[in-house]
Amino acid sequence: MGGNPVIGMLGRRLRLGVVGGGPGSFIGGMHRMAARMDDRYEIVAGVLSSKREKALAQGLEIGLPQDRAYASVPEMLEAERKRPDRIDVLSIMTPNDSHFEYASLALEAGLDVICDKPMTNRVEEAEALHRLVGKTGLVFCLTHNYTGYPMARQARELVRAGALGTIRLVQVEYVQGGKASEEDPPAGPERPWRFDPLRGGPSLVLGDIGTHAHNLLRFISGLEVVELAAELGAVVPGRLVHDFAGALLRLSGGARGSFWVTQAAAGVENCLRIRVSGTKGSVEWEQETPQRLLWKPLVGPAMVYTPSGPGCLPLAARSSRIVKGHPEGFPEAFANIYSDAAEAIAARIAGVEPDPLALHFPGSADGLAGLRFVAAALESSRRGGAWVAP
Repeated sequence: MGGNPVIGMLGRRLRLGVVGGGPGSFIGGMHRMAARMDDRYEIVAGVLSSKREKALAQGLEIGLPQDRAYASVPEMLEAERKRPDRIDVLSIMTPNDSHFEYASLALEAGLDVICDKPMTNRVEEAEALHRLVGKTGLVFCLTHNYTGYPMARQARELVRAGALGTIRLVQVEYVQGGKASEEDPPAGPERPWRFDPLRGGPSLVLGDIGTHAHNLLRFISGLEVVELAAELGAVVPGRLVHDFAGALLRLSGGARGSFWVTQAAAGVENCLRIRVSGTKGSVEWEQETPQRLLWKPLVGPAMVYTPSGPGCLPLAARSSRIVKGHPEGFPEAFANIYSDAAEAIAARIAGVEPDPLALHFPGSADGLAGLRFVAAALESSRRGGAWVAP
């Protein structure tokens, strides 16, 4: 990541407004860190909480000017509209049920949008939001940040270059243990929003991590899920939301696949793993050892690709900031999504063509595909594992 193309195009950083993710929020801190890492954004305004006094106090806590810490999104959009230095971009990191409303308001106000996943809770909302993105011509970036890892991008480019031949098999899994305890959520009237289907969506595990696994499969393999046969449920006794989902997949081009996600595997940390196999060989990548992409050809010895190492392709090379042999991880991958979106947004504002390598971040079409996958998995499971088309 050399130079700053945003300043080169605009003569300034992009002005970013943030919604949600106040101090103490893991994902909020990650969004703000990602925005700052490559110096392409300046965080100038925000709504940090749905509670008025807390929103104002937390806005000041993260360093916003007093007159740009707002109590609601409509208030922020109206006030910013009148400023000569108004925000260019709105970043949304609120509970899932508000993504559609806030993203729609921002697009209608002429703002580009960066939104945490999943894009919405319902397919109908995702379809409407995707249409609005197309109608406005604005940039919409969905932060499926695992696609920002250099070696995930290397795998994608190897597939696109034909190194694997015709893709025959794809296996993807995302296994966590953070919700393995029977005391999660704790008893009491205040349950976390993710455990509320109205706020977190119809499937906890699919909305939280399943959409990541589905997106990574599509990103690397270039294939779409044509049909799936799924089972969803809870393996923790007494739990009322899904903590497990598994599916067999029929993919475009005749390939077959398997999909498995859970948050109830005791002791497991964050094992997102994918294997793509073609007629000429296979690639394997795991998020917990993200610097290594294993290539196993049909004929010849296996080899390991690393960022900036031998054979690193342009899309992967531009995603690494330091010299070979030095580790990068989750924050840097997240920042790659933000930085690529920044180039696309600045190019749109400046009326120039962006670098094609900056256009691989997930967008509204990816968000819609994810919601259709979730809906199909739910329908398949309700029908006892019947094959369903997304």
